[in-house]
Amino acid sequence: MTLAMVFTGDGSTLRQENIELPATGPHDVLIRIEACGVCRTDLHILDGDLTHPELPLVPGHEIVGRILRKGEAVTDLKIGQRVGVPWLGSTCGQCRYCRDAQENLCDAPLFTGYTRNGGFAEACVADARYVFALPDSADPVALAPLLCAGLIGFRSLRMAGDATEIGFYGFGAAAHILAQLAIWQGRNVYALTRPGDVEAQSFARNLGAVWAGDSDQLPPNELDAAIIFAPVGALVPMALKAVRKGGRVICGGIHMSDIPDFPYRDLWGERHVLSVANLTRQDGEEFFSLVEAAGIRTQTQQYPLIDANIAIDDLRAGRLQGAAVLVP
Repeated sequence: MTLAMVFTGDGSTLRQENIELPATGPHDVLIRIEACGVCRTDLHILDGDLTHPELPLVPGHEIVGRILRKGEAVTDLKIGQRVGVPWLGSTCGQCRYCRDAQENLCDAPLFTGYTRNGGFAEACVADARYVFALPDSADPVALAPLLCAGLIGFRSLRMAGDATEIGFYGFGAAAHILAQLAIWQGRNVYALTRPGDVEAQSFARNLGAVWAGDSDQLPPNELDAAIIFAPVGALVPMALKAVRKGGRVICGGIHMSDIPDFPYRDLWGERHVLSVANLTRQDGEEFFSLVEAAGIRTQTQQYPLIDANIAIDDLRAGRLQGAAVLVP
């Protein structure tokens, strides 16, 4: 049995329960959880924007913990080793997308904290083939946001290509990680926040952004690319106005409100609108190899596991800079 915060689908409040863990299969690991980040995707699940959770559900997909037990087929991980569990919980390995190295688009995936239980708990079971080895000496709370905000942000940044002038719409958990990586890579970062959010704008400048302002403004220079982390469809036309001809607008969230009508001239000029879906294991391997080199530091606010509802409310209300992390 393990203590967990459980979503039943009856309202958006999590309930504290003792649940039974599933048996550890041949490819599985049983993990004692040290920390689990709270992601905006968790809000989308609780608020009904993502409509097919496996109920009752333990949310959470930014999991850091240590292996307590492993299946007989797990040969590359050790008992006691620290690992991270991301959103992508498993794939079928057989569909056209898996065969074409696009496992993020798998036709029959399982997602941690959505279609299999996640990390808002003291322990969890994960498929060892989809976890990442993490540094033993690092702070688990600091590591947790890297498992989704970092990974999905990294995939979004890769879609921006070699963009030098890059804008981030929404400056929260993902953007504050990716800004550090982009600046380390020699890019100029522009932070566009909800109008009037001077604290987030100051936060962005302190991280090295060359400019920070309201998302209903145009930045002072044309952008090569814009990444939208806020789940607000109305930002797509704004970002299209901000990028140069041939520029890219990347939608980095799993859910976004509807995109309003906009004139074709804002898209014309070979501008691109792209979406990011999930992640691949290769994304994780490449990203984690850069974290230390780039000197990435996460800003977190720590909550006890049993205060998960408070953390979720703070995230929903925009009271956080950086990321919320639950600690059992």
